[in-house]
Amino acid sequence: MIRVPPSVRKITTVLLASLAMLPGIAIEQELELDYRMNEQVVQVPAGVDHRAMLETTVFRPNGPGPFPLLVINHGKDPGRPSAQPRDRFYHMATAFVKRGYAVMVPMRQGFANSTGHYRDRGCDMKANGYLQAEDIRSTLEFARAQSWIDGVHIVVAGQSYGGLATMALGTQDEPGVRGLINFAGGLRDDSDRCAWRSALVSAFAEYGANSRVPSLWLYGENDSLFGPDLANRLHDAYGQAGGKARLIEFPSFKRDAHGMLASRDGEKIWLDDTMRFLKGVGMPTEVVNKVPPPPTPPRTDFAKLEDIEAVPFLSENGRRAYADYLTKMTPRAFAVSPSGAWTWAEEGEAPDARALATCSAKSSEPCKLYSIDDYIVWNGNRVEAAEKASMTASIAAPADASAPGAVGSTGARQPAAANTVPTAQ
Repeated sequence: MIRVPPSVRKITTVLLASLAMLPGIAIEQELELDYRMNEQVVQVPAGVDHRAMLETTVFRPNGPGPFPLLVINHGKDPGRPSAQPRDRFYHMATAFVKRGYAVMVPMRQGFANSTGHYRDRGCDMKANGYLQAEDIRSTLEFARAQSWIDGVHIVVAGQSYGGLATMALGTQDEPGVRGLINFAGGLRDDSDRCAWRSALVSAFAEYGANSRVPSLWLYGENDSLFGPDLANRLHDAYGQAGGKARLIEFPSFKRDAHGMLASRDGEKIWLDDTMRFLKGVGMPTEVVNKVPPPPTPPRTDFAKLEDIEAVPFLSENGRRAYADYLTKMTPRAFAVSPSGAWTWAEEGEAPDARALATCSAKSSEPCKLYSIDDYIVWNGNRVEAAEKASMTASIAAPADASAPGAVGSTGARQPAAANTVPTAQ
């Protein structure tokens, strides 16, 4: 996690330019809850006298359980924690639901729609980790009280700041927790007089000296926040103090390895080593459920991907945007509207759904996908409502209002990696 410079944890940003081409402002588009994995958002009591409520995403297989549990802990974006969107770690959650797990992703106090206040101890990395770990403990306490959770088969993972908090949690006796997974864990503070690297090394040494469970660490060669030298310092400090951890240093991943876990392609990096680790600590690893992929529109022969002039409805600014889209990484999607609005979405979760949602929210007429990844899906100038409905049919379903703590889609925002410009005509 980084405090002052622009974040790389959120791989891309959503920008909206007005008809007058005013400077962009950040926007977020909500994704529908995914009923294929029984996704819902619950409120988990936390903090003093349980007065705070943590906005927590839950995925689970069909049936009554009990299911083994994975808890995934998020990092921190720049700016106000309350402005940070709800994290889902959709790709990792999918892999675990396939293996029979329930998955919980709590937003800690002060983040997203969680109540309470974000707590920070500046450059005291030990204290920062311990403070954030308190909300993870509250999540585990809540989970163990649920009849559908197998309270003796639990693994806890965290990314960036969530990785630091996960390792701090490992110093506590937590019933049922068999292992920890640290994805690029750390906290970066570039403010004056903060020797954050040394502070992190000291924090991990203390966590290692008091650790209770084994851990798996994954850091990438081109991680812009915590590169190989620092990752090895953290691992050495943790191990030399008595902690049990295996460090996996994976090769460069796309533009920045720090965003690996959020990427559709990240599973190729983390899955095999994670399954070996889980098997070693007595957690399930076999696929027992099928999670069907969401449907996507078929390829068409409307035009070649690189034919910018073939894209309908675009002004000169829109054509420049499409040329920019062609440089983006997959997964990606480009949507257009007869109004002249356009959107591209890159990386992260469901770029096709995010592109449509963002474009439609800012357009006076319906939007339709023109391209997905490296092919064209446009089949003419008509925007067919039935086709657009089919795009969301597999993921959109109302939450069970009778489920304990369900709040429907009120917190279902997700950072859309998109750029939307209703262009001037």
